Amino acid sequence: MNLAGYIFISPWLLGFLLLTLWPIAQSFYLSFTEYSLLESPVWVGADNYRNIFASDATFTKSLSVTFLFVLFSVPLKLFFSLLVAMALNKNLRGMDVYRTAIYFPSLIGGSIAVAALWRNMFGLDGYINQVLAWFGIQGVGWISNPDTSLGTLILLNTWQFGSTMVIFLAGLKQIPQELYESASVDGAGKFRKFVNITLPMLSPVMFFNLILGIIGSFQTFTSAFIITKGGPVNSTYVYAMFLYEKAFKHYQMGYASALAWILLAIVALLTMINFFASRYWVFYESEGGRTK
Repeated sequence: MNLAGYIFISPWLLGFLLLTLWPIAQSFYLSFTEYSLLESPVWVGADNYRNIFASDATFTKSLSVTFLFVLFSVPLKLFFSLLVAMALNKNLRGMDVYRTAIYFPSLIGGSIAVAALWRNMFGLDGYINQVLAWFGIQGVGWISNPDTSLGTLILLNTWQFGSTMVIFLAGLKQIPQELYESASVDGAGKFRKFVNITLPMLSPVMFFNLILGIIGSFQTFTSAFIITKGGPVNSTYVYAMFLYEKAFKHYQMGYASALAWILLAIVALLTMINFFASRYWVFYESEGGRTK
């Protein structure tokens, strides 16, 4: 009986071992080597990690840019996705059409075509400045200005809220309407219902979206690579672009593998911190309150 089960899962198991677990193990090994793809790996021990932390100023810069991107893009994305989900959580005629229309851009939001369109929109002669000119406002080079370039990427990431919005919408539909009715009888207004009912009941979904948002934001690459190329003056030089250039531009595969494992450690640490902090604000109804 057990053999039959292993036979049925063998395609997935082989795929996991060969396409996931083995590359992970190889990457971990290569992070301790000097490897250029053209020659065999040479063991250098912890030199890659030592050089990254001790003498690589670009590592510090790319990490700071990425942290800044995550700090602003994740809360904004959560806020707008929840706002739109609440607006779409209505029993109105044709609401399914509105939900589909709002979710559809998320299907292509991370594509190269959208990144190219965003670049044209926020260029010096782009659509945004053309609209501002109608009101007599002199536009700037949003992408070429170090003060605003990262903001354009944050705005693009916030605009890609479709998947997060759908998850919030599903969570809103699971909240018992009896709670709102009881609150209305007690004289609670919309704001009080939102604070005392919606947010606590939606906190597990919010926590789920928060974790996914942090992981996804740390991996952002396409928008920075297509729109700004990491510039100007490295103001949008995110961590994933730094890793990419070390691997496929400079062919320092061992160094890039070390960067990848450092990124994994950072994301894992932040996830652990969020799981620890969740016990103070995430409400699970089945446990009668917050996590323990």
